[in-house]
Amino acid sequence: MLGMTNNDILKKLRVALMLRDDEIVEILELVDFRISKSEIGAFCRKEGHPKYRECGDQVLRNFLNGLVIHLRGTKENPKIPTEVLKLTKKPESTLARKYEKPKQKPDLSYVKYKNKKKS
Repeated sequence: MLGMTNNDILKKLRVALMLRDDEIVEILELVDFRISKSEIGAFCRKEGHPKYRECGDQVLRNFLNGLVIHLRGTKENPKIPTEVLKLTKKPESTLARKYEKPKQKPDLSYVKYKNKKKS
């Protein structure tokens, strides 16, 4: 059984930090590493997919270095990682919100039912 690949690490970080492809591109640009959104998408595909690409050590290394700068900032301009994560956190989707029951039941006394039992 093989261990985790660079692609697995990149995918897990992407999900855990809720990063989109364009955000990953921006993080890589912090360390002057240019890559396209489509290449990031190719790294995140399943291994058997025709457009799958192996994530090299250089890409993962630069992503991790960029992630450190993104979260912690530089020596000259430090950041607090928890505040950065709070700013980038996305609101809950409409499907994930808890369903709330209506306050009152609507008045249906005026509706005539065809098969209503006679009392």
